[in-house]
Amino acid sequence: MSVSAQRLLEELQIFDVDCEEALTEKLVELCILYGQDEEGMVAELIAFCTRTGKGCLTSETLNSFEHECLSKKLSRVPRDGGHAGARDIVSIQELIKVEEEEESLLNSYTTPSKGSQKRAITTPETPLTKRTVSTRSPHQLLSPSSFSPSATPSQKYNSRNNRGEVVTSFGSAQGVSWSGRGGAGDISLKVLGGPESLTGSYKSMFQKLPDIRDVLTCKIEELGSELKEHYKIEAFTPVLVPAQEPVTLLGQIGCDTNGKLNSKSVILEGDREHSSGAQIPVNLSELKEYSLFPGQVVVMEGINTTGRRFIATKLYEGVPLPFYQPTKEDGDFEQHMVLVACGPYTTSDSITYDPLLDLIAIINRDQPDVCILFGPFLDAKHEQVENCLLTSPFEDIFKQCLRTIIEGTRSSGSHLVFVPSVRDVHREPVYPQPPFSYSDLPRDDRKRVQFVSEPCSLSVNGVIFGLTSTDLLFHMGAEEISSASGTSDRLSRILKHILTQRSYYPLYPPQEDMAIDYENFYTYAQLPVTPDVFIIPSELKYFVKDVLGCVCVNPGRLTKGQVGGTFGRLFLRRQQAEGGEGRRSPCTAVQVVRI
Repeated sequence: MSVSAQRLLEELQIFDVDCEEALTEKLVELCILYGQDEEGMVAELIAFCTRTGKGCLTSETLNSFEHECLSKKLSRVPRDGGHAGARDIVSIQELIKVEEEEESLLNSYTTPSKGSQKRAITTPETPLTKRTVSTRSPHQLLSPSSFSPSATPSQKYNSRNNRGEVVTSFGSAQGVSWSGRGGAGDISLKVLGGPESLTGSYKSMFQKLPDIRDVLTCKIEELGSELKEHYKIEAFTPVLVPAQEPVTLLGQIGCDTNGKLNSKSVILEGDREHSSGAQIPVNLSELKEYSLFPGQVVVMEGINTTGRRFIATKLYEGVPLPFYQPTKEDGDFEQHMVLVACGPYTTSDSITYDPLLDLIAIINRDQPDVCILFGPFLDAKHEQVENCLLTSPFEDIFKQCLRTIIEGTRSSGSHLVFVPSVRDVHREPVYPQPPFSYSDLPRDDRKRVQFVSEPCSLSVNGVIFGLTSTDLLFHMGAEEISSASGTSDRLSRILKHILTQRSYYPLYPPQEDMAIDYENFYTYAQLPVTPDVFIIPSELKYFVKDVLGCVCVNPGRLTKGQVGGTFGRLFLRRQQAEGGEGRRSPCTAVQVVRI
C-alpha cells in the first residue's frame, strides 16, 4: 500500500502534534507493516498517547505504541478490515448495541480512569460558609485553599510567554476594535426551540427500546421526506426487493461489525414505512466520492438485482435548513463583540482557577457585549476530582466558581451565557443537559445572566448561535469514512454532516461515554434553523471555517493539560446583500487568542 509522509504530518497537525523527520519515517514503516492508512494510524497513536499520558512524540513512545497497541490488535482484527462474520449487528430493527472494550481513539479520549467510573455527586463534606454579595476581587472570591489541601499554582501555566497571541483569524479582522460596550448596548438574548427549548431537569434512565426505535425512525422519515421533495424523487424502493432497473433507497448508515465502520462493512438500514427496518449490505466501489458515518440518513441510487447486496452508484447530498429571518422583535442590530470560552478552567496539575481569573480580567478589560462560557466548570476528569482530594461538595465548589464569574465581571456589564457540559462533575452526565440552576443569583445580575441547555440555539439580536459543549468533532472524526478524488478537509466534511443532518448529535450508536435520553434528544437537540454561527469546542486544534454559509468556530479549550489554551472572540455586524450577491454572514470577523 502507498503511504504519504506528508499526509501523516497533516493528520498529526490536526492534533497540534509536531513530528521529527526520523519519527515520520518510522510511522510510514508502521503503516505499511500493519496495513494502516495515515488517518487510522494517527488516530491510534493519539489515543495511545492520551491513554498513557505521554506528552511528546519520541522514538521510545513509538516503540511502546507498536508493542502495546499495534502488535496486539493485529492478532484479533481482520487485516482487510472486512466483515466479521457472525458478530452482532447494530440495527434499528433489533436495537442491539454491543461494543467491545478495545483500545481505540474514542475510548481513550472519553473513558475516565477505573477509579472514576462511578461518579460521586459529593466529596467528604466541609461546607463552604454561606456567602453574601461581595465587592471583593475575583482572587478573593475564589479561594482554592477552602476546598483543596493542595492548591499550588501551576508553574507551567504561569511561566507561559505567549499571552494574547492571535493564533488564527477569519474575515476582515484587521482594523477591528476588539472591545464591546458591555451593558451599554441593546442586547436581546432568546433561546430558539428545536422544536422546544429545555428549561428544567427531567428524569432519565427510563427509556424503552420501542421509544428509541421511534425516534430513529422519525429522523429517517423526516429527512427522507425533505430529500425526496428537494431532489424531486418519485418514490423510494424497499431495500430487500430485487429490481433490474436502478432504484432509489432511503435509510440510515450502519455497520455490520462491532468495530469501526469501513468501506467493506457498510449496511443501509431502511425506514419503517418502505422497508420495515430491514437492512442490506452496500457496495461502495462504484462511488467516486463519499463521506459516511454510523447514523447518517442518506438517499442512495444504485443496482439491487438480488435483494441481498446493493451496489451504490449515486449518493445524494444532504440539504441544510434555511437561515433565520430576523423580525422586528429582535430589535435594531448594532455591531457587537462576543467572547466565547470553553472549560476546563483549571490546568490539570492545579485547582487554583488561575486561567479563569485571567479570563475575567480580559472580560473586564475588553467589555464584550456577550460572553458565552461553556463547561466543564469543575471537570470530572481533573486529577483531584478523580482521586477524591477535594474537601467540599462539588456543588459548592461550582457555585463558588459561578459566583466569582458573575460578581467578578459585574463592572464590565457584559451579558453572560452559561452552557453546561456532560463533564461537569456536580451534575448527572446525561444528554441533553438542562440549564444550570443557581438560586443565589443576585437580583441585580438577573437581566445580564442567562443559563441555557446543552445543546442550544441562541439568538443574539437575531443572529443565531448554535452552541454545544460536547466534542462532536472528535466523536464523529473517529467514526467517519470517506473517499475523495482530490484533497478533502475532514473537519469541513463533519461540520457539513452536522448541518445537513439537522441535529446536534447525528452519530448513532453514540460514543460509548454518551448517555443519551432519546425522547428528550428528539425534542431538544435538533437544529431549528441553520445557525449563522456554530460554536463547537473540541480537543482538536482550534479553527474557524465557513461551511454552507455558517461560520463554524472551534475556540479550543481555555487550558490544555498543564499549559494555557485559547478562547475566541467574534465581531457581529449585519450586512445588506448588494445586487445579486445573496446572503452575507453577520459574523464579519473572528479571532482565536491564547489566554
